[in-house]
Amino acid sequence: MKVGIIGMGLIGGSMAIDLKKRNFATQIVGYDNSELHAKTALNLGIADELGSLEDIVDSTDLIILAIPADATLAVLPKVMDLIDNQIVTDVCSIKGNLAEQVKYHQKRANYVAAHPMAGTEHTGPWAARSDLFDGKAVILCDAENSSEDALHTVRTMYDHLHMRPVYMNSFNHDAHAAYISHISHISSFALALTVLDKERNEKNIFDLASGGFDSTVRLAKSSADMWTPIFAQNADNVVTVLDTYIDKLQQFRKAIEKNDKSTISHLITESNKIKKVLS
Repeated sequence: MKVGIIGMGLIGGSMAIDLKKRNFATQIVGYDNSELHAKTALNLGIADELGSLEDIVDSTDLIILAIPADATLAVLPKVMDLIDNQIVTDVCSIKGNLAEQVKYHQKRANYVAAHPMAGTEHTGPWAARSDLFDGKAVILCDAENSSEDALHTVRTMYDHLHMRPVYMNSFNHDAHAAYISHISHISSFALALTVLDKERNEKNIFDLASGGFDSTVRLAKSSADMWTPIFAQNADNVVTVLDTYIDKLQQFRKAIEKNDKSTISHLITESNKIKKVLS
């Protein structure tokens, strides 16, 4: 299996490492619109060779789009226009717009919409690492619209990445992703802005920040280039989640303002139920 990866950052690079290491891919052909990223991926051995988008389509069996959501929306139809029998998949955390974009494409059966639920706050080929995906879930969307061969190939690829498949339709995926993933990043961005706005002394932030703050604000280090298009393309779902989140914050605010210990305790106890789900 010769695999082409468009986007040699954290996700694309980490996939390349383990797909080669675990004998799924015999060769990785990489492309990135950043020359620095592309050459770094080659120098680090993440990619075996580099090529243009057209080179990747012409010379590989499986094409993975590991680029931001807005770029995927633009590039996916172009790749599908160029393919013959090759299989195409992507790793975007939004799926509804992509589904609509290629819904009636003559090569739709060659495409498998996927979202591996893994990542870190770091970016670029330097952040790529083995084992990033181990034990995590991969969401396979609209599987009924993909051919058996395409679905089997992508499922086998994620088996080699040690991921467990979950099946959803694209629009349900986007709603769930807003609650599970997107709101976490917004919360982290907002907390970082709050601290930076009120605590002007950077030394105090460094000295006083403990494990709880570090883990909560970690996602605020994430790339604007990645998350701006995600929020924009999943705006309706994200706004719905934000409304609910703001309501919960207001409940805490009112209870704390009134020194209503009973309500504060109730809210915390109710939130503790998440332990049963995540334990």
